[in-house]
Order: sequence, then structure tokens, then C-alpha cells
Amino acid sequence: MKGLYIMGSNKRAISIFLTVLFMLFIFAGLPATSLAIEKVAGKQEVKQQNNPYAKAKIAIKIIPSVNNTFGYDIFINGQPALHQPHIPALPGNKGFTTKERAQKVAEFVVKKIRNNDMPPAVTIDDLKKMGVLK
Repeated sequence: MKGLYIMGSNKRAISIFLTVLFMLFIFAGLPATSLAIEKVAGKQEVKQQNNPYAKAKIAIKIIPSVNNTFGYDIFINGQPALHQPHIPALPGNKGFTTKERAQKVAEFVVKKIRNNDMPPAVTIDDLKKMGVLK
């Protein structure tokens, strides 16, 4: 009988362990949102934090790159944020063939920043859709 008691105790420990593990997976899988708790007149309010880039001053500067090509710099509130002298998502250091193509991709990146899509990655498919790889 003593052996059965130990086995029953182990079953309970295993059950508790699996329950805690299950809860951990559930909470880890919940979408992460930025929350701020503020006290207003003695009450606590939970508010979602605003996108820090929604109203930021974002500027684009087209820059020269290797072999008479172009890249871009992006400034957020006057501070350098991105320096992209070559075409993103492609190997090598070749820049865009025209200033207009560099501008188009830079504006796409700014849109991602404004939407707080960080990091503002650019894929080969994005470049193809914009028609800047021709």
C-alpha cells in the first residue's frame, strides 16, 4: 500500500506540473499589447499606449551610392534612424538606379514606421510590387 500512496502523490505532482505548464503556454500565447496603468481620481485605468511614431516628424533624404546609384536616409524627429545606401533585401551593395525608386522604397519604409511595424523590413516581393527592381 505504501507504494500506491507514493504513486498517487506522483500523479498529483504530475497533474499540477502539467496544469501549470498548460497555463504558461496559454499566457505566453496571448497577444502582447502595450498597456499603461494610470490613476485617475483614485481609480486605476488601463489604457493602450499610443504608437510613438504616429505623430513623429519623419524625413527622407535621398543619398548617392556606389556606381551612380542611390539610397536613402530616414530621420525621426531630426535624428538619423535608418541609413540605407543599397537596395534592401538584395545581396551586394548596389543602390537604386534612380532617385525616384529610392524615394518610393523610402516612403514605403516610412509608412511601416508610422504603423509601428518594427523593424520596417522590406522584402523582395515588396520591391517587385513597387516596380523598383526593373
